[in-house]
Amino acid sequence: MHYGYIGLGNLGANCAGCLLKAGFGVTVHDLNRGAGDALVAKGAVWADSVEVLAGSADHVITCLPSPAVSETVLRQILPAMKPGATWVEMSTLGRDDVLRLAAIAAEAGVRMLELPVTGGVHLAAKGQITMLPGGDADLVDLHRPALEAMGNRVFHMGPLGSSAIIKVITNMLAFIHLKATSEALMLAKRGGLDLKQSWEAIRASSGNSFVHETEGALILNGSYDIAFSVDLALKDLGFALGFGREFGVPLDLAAMTEQTYVAAKAAYGGAAQSPMIAKLLEDRLGTDLRAAGFPDRLE
Repeated sequence: MHYGYIGLGNLGANCAGCLLKAGFGVTVHDLNRGAGDALVAKGAVWADSVEVLAGSADHVITCLPSPAVSETVLRQILPAMKPGATWVEMSTLGRDDVLRLAAIAAEAGVRMLELPVTGGVHLAAKGQITMLPGGDADLVDLHRPALEAMGNRVFHMGPLGSSAIIKVITNMLAFIHLKATSEALMLAKRGGLDLKQSWEAIRASSGNSFVHETEGALILNGSYDIAFSVDLALKDLGFALGFGREFGVPLDLAAMTEQTYVAAKAAYGGAAQSPMIAKLLEDRLGTDLRAAGFPDRLE
């Protein structure tokens, strides 16, 4: 099976690389030609346009920064896609966006599989990210070998739109946990504790979280480099709060966390790394959260 992959950012490039490693044919495209160089060196084929890519592949995967970009690319590729091709959308979209774009694809005879992922770019690089497909069961089965090449856990969440909800939930929790671990580490520092020892103790405690183990380490290093921006965090928190209003669920912690990210954007810009919400606290208190022995990027 030959996949076309559009969008070679931090996540997309790693997932496309996993498909190549598993033996799939892969054609790639990105607005930044250089983003495809490493993949081409490993055997991928470069396409000069999304239309050329769509016409040469059995199925098309997109991993793009916003619903607007997804729609633009979708309308470009639909006329060129082969009969029976699937559009696999890995971008983080709202449920309404998923259903609206699926309807556009269906008018052209193309079925959609939504495929948000969770776990972080460092796990995507290893093919160990969690895949959250939504759509018809036969499409999940058709693409399962590719899903298992990109990730080590696959959860079919239900019909189209289901995965958009769970993806937003997992990201909402991650941002809340990040705010919590930032405050916990600062409490330890201001309480006179050794930060490395405190990080280890928390990791071994009932208060541990995946975010503490990963992004907490990047805070202590001072790089904050999780390859995920403040703007992306705000987008996902906006989706979460929208679901809260729709489903009648008060999301107090999510709302507070969103305001922290608004402040981080004002202080450092939307392109800043999302763990830099910890730096807001560091700057406010004039107290850094550095400790030796922590990586600047996760592996």
